[in-house]
Amino acid sequence: MTEPLNPGDDAAPGTPGTGEDICPRCGGKGTIEGGECQNCGGTGKVIEGIGGA
Repeated sequence: MTEPLNPGDDAAPGTPGTGEDICPRCGGKGTIEGGECQNCGGTGKVIEGIGGA
């Protein structure tokens, strides 16, 4: 079963041409103003395209 995508993810984890990065909205904390960051789902990480992908 694959992990659900968060709004800040460009693709599913493990997709070729992507990599894990710190969430730009919460700075990797996983929270914003005491609540869960909706961009990364509280993980503090997002999956982004790399190398111009």
